[in-house]
Amino acid sequence: MTDMLSADGRIMRLREVTADDAGSLLDLYHNSSDDSRYKRFLYLGRAAAQEEVDRLTRAPGTDHFAILAEDQGQVIGAASYERLEEGFRADFAVMVGDQWQGHGVGTLLVEQLAAHARQHGVQELVGDVLAVNSSMLRVAAGISPGAPVEYDGTVSKVRIATAFDSAALAAMDARERSAEEHSLRPMLAPRSVAVVGVGRKPGGVGRELLANILGHGFTGRVYAVNPHADAIDGCLTVPTVAQLPEAVDLLVVAVPAAAVAEVIREAGVVGVRAAVIVTSGFTESGADGRAAQREVLDIARRCGMRLLGPNCLGLINADPAIRLAATFAADLPDAFGGLAVAAQSGAVGIAVLDHAKRHGLGIASFVSLGNKADVSGNDMLSYWFDDPAVRAVALYLESFGNPRKFARIARAVARRKPVLAVKGGRSTGGQRAGASHTAAAAAPAVAVDSLFAQAGVVRADSLGEMLDAARVLVDQPLPGGNRVGLVGNAGGLNVLGADAAEAAGLTVPDLPEHCGNPNDLGAGASPRAMGEAIRAMAASRQVDMIVAIFAATRSNEPGTVMLEIAAAADEFPDLAFAVVIVGADAPPTQLGKRRAPVFALPEQAMRALGHAVRYAAWREHPLGNRPTLPDIEHDRAQSIVDTALAGGEGWQSWNVAADLLSCYGVTVLPSAIVESADEAIAAAERLGYPVALKAADPNLVHKTELGAVHLRLADAEAVAHAYRAIGIALANPQPPVVVQPMRGGGVEMVAGVVHDPLFGSLLMTGLGGVHTDLLADRSLQLLPVTDRDAEAMWKRLRGAKLLTGYRGSPAVDTEALQDVLLRLGRLAEDFPQVAELDLNPLLVFPHSVTAVDVKLRLCPVGTELDPSLRALRAQ
Repeated sequence: MTDMLSADGRIMRLREVTADDAGSLLDLYHNSSDDSRYKRFLYLGRAAAQEEVDRLTRAPGTDHFAILAEDQGQVIGAASYERLEEGFRADFAVMVGDQWQGHGVGTLLVEQLAAHARQHGVQELVGDVLAVNSSMLRVAAGISPGAPVEYDGTVSKVRIATAFDSAALAAMDARERSAEEHSLRPMLAPRSVAVVGVGRKPGGVGRELLANILGHGFTGRVYAVNPHADAIDGCLTVPTVAQLPEAVDLLVVAVPAAAVAEVIREAGVVGVRAAVIVTSGFTESGADGRAAQREVLDIARRCGMRLLGPNCLGLINADPAIRLAATFAADLPDAFGGLAVAAQSGAVGIAVLDHAKRHGLGIASFVSLGNKADVSGNDMLSYWFDDPAVRAVALYLESFGNPRKFARIARAVARRKPVLAVKGGRSTGGQRAGASHTAAAAAPAVAVDSLFAQAGVVRADSLGEMLDAARVLVDQPLPGGNRVGLVGNAGGLNVLGADAAEAAGLTVPDLPEHCGNPNDLGAGASPRAMGEAIRAMAASRQVDMIVAIFAATRSNEPGTVMLEIAAAADEFPDLAFAVVIVGADAPPTQLGKRRAPVFALPEQAMRALGHAVRYAAWREHPLGNRPTLPDIEHDRAQSIVDTALAGGEGWQSWNVAADLLSCYGVTVLPSAIVESADEAIAAAERLGYPVALKAADPNLVHKTELGAVHLRLADAEAVAHAYRAIGIALANPQPPVVVQPMRGGGVEMVAGVVHDPLFGSLLMTGLGGVHTDLLADRSLQLLPVTDRDAEAMWKRLRGAKLLTGYRGSPAVDTEALQDVLLRLGRLAEDFPQVAELDLNPLLVFPHSVTAVDVKLRLCPVGTELDPSLRALRAQ
């Protein structure tokens, strides 16, 4: 069962068809028009409906699946597939009730159908569609853009790939953003609001909510709900939600936890579209609270209502056309600006609002997510994507409901406006319990770092750092490079500023003598001198941003100097500006028409500008393509994985690992597994001396330290001696060992995969061999992996120069390395059952790449979130 949004923002429930649905499905077909039935069945006979219902309601199996869509309990559409004889293809069919056509229901059904088919080995859905059935043709074209359609004059055969490519995902994301905007508009931009739980005396949460809504000039209609009053604060007051004079867009709920479910049920009956629940006592309070929260969400979903919270601070929309302050926070920002904020913690939300007010940071929207029963950070990112008032988004997150989906949504938003984030809970951690180098490297914090980096999210270590960066990113142009110029009257602060610039990844270039950089004007610099120095530096066009540093004294006319700094900065609107002011009494928070942010210390300014530079560079960098990889044998790989898992999950033999890699075109050094000294000698003579012997037990990680690896064995005597030594080291007189020919030269790398049920699979590469753990020089990437990603992975290693030629060593084949990374990424995409995979060492030569040692752990995949589905948050 999955809840989704239709094109106009209504909540649809999609679930598997059961035998009990026969009557509802028959009504769906019988109540449809002749035109709809003709387009579905190609003729008008009503008997076809009963045959169709019988087919849909039969028990699901490997060759058949059927789902239906409900709106508030009413069946409004159904879809199914039947696997065809070739196995990898299935015939699909869709039917949507007349009044629901054109609302995106068919698209939702086919998306869900494709996801189920993909999980069960079906690669393509095919269907015959009448040429006059333009709506179904549009559905297919929207889900699988560019897919071929075969026309024979009357009937069109459409084909939908169940594995969505980049174009299909982009189209689906656009549909989801539009649906989210429609769905959340009653909450974020309501025309009418009612507050439930308003006390007659000031001080209670409900009364303060009402006071904020009225006091900040909400432009819509406002009501209060209290059974013991006719009017509160001049606001029309009614005893119950059912007695409101209209079905308000937004209900703000501030009643005790035990009463919330009934309030939401009553609101659903009268047609309320959205609710903010500030009440605590739900999931955060234990098992009973979790059950109560599930009940509230289920009621809301059945009524088609979106929920914010519970246990939240409320929301703000500062748009002058709306001016909604549905929050009980005490001190709200004065300025309407370009920053949208979503915070999972109410206390953090208060801190953000306080900081914004003290530093003149204008807020466009503020949303306290609370327990995220329904509305999450993903929903808000989708809503703010097209909001012209929002120029940047700031997030405080403590958890991810669907991080893979977050990465895709955040990246789309970040391509047009900055997304900044602080992730709480980084210190609780613990490493993954894995027996591979990849798993050991992929701690939860590392996964979050990788997710943010790929999505272009500006990650800050603290709230202050995030909001400092927001002050630059909201009001200043993006820097065109990393060159910063410093002008000031305080030599020591200029020096500290230059040091901080380098630490932030900025450069302080040498400038012509008349400019200087840093340009120290001396403590007694006049306002005119400060202005002229700024203008000269900006006019040189040899810097991408300027930081003016001013130390106020009793003798240097602080007010006039600040005016001159502002005037000079305003003359160069294409350059990013920041100002540092020390020693002034109550300095301004920004200067000039351009709102150049004023900081208390140069380190703050440089860190903020450093974030802006890195974000600008990411936005200019192409995202890359998910390339077509030739020679992948998916069916053989599927057979290998299925057979291996049938024998039991866990670490697999060398042969299984090597065979699976060969399906994806990854070369593994020729090897033989033997179980005696004589077999080892025979294998060595067949493979050619010198050889290496290593233990074949897949559960071992550090084989060298255990004495289970012997290299450069030149003859039979050396092989026999090495075999016996491995047996002694492992306390096993006949251990299975791998025999391999020695390969000299090349750069030792490591590459691998680890799968996380929440984050999905991560791809890792780094310097390999015995130095893997010592140097910890590695790079991680979430899926999917583009050609640009694969290139960036090795280029951001500290030891990248070893691959391009270092101190006379030859350059190696980095394109071949990238190809291996792309293939490992595709293997991980296709088979999340690959729980851990390690190639160490992976030898990279001038003209080839070869894996020497391979470890593979397989595990069945449980119920995981599908990042490609447009599903609302589930409890």
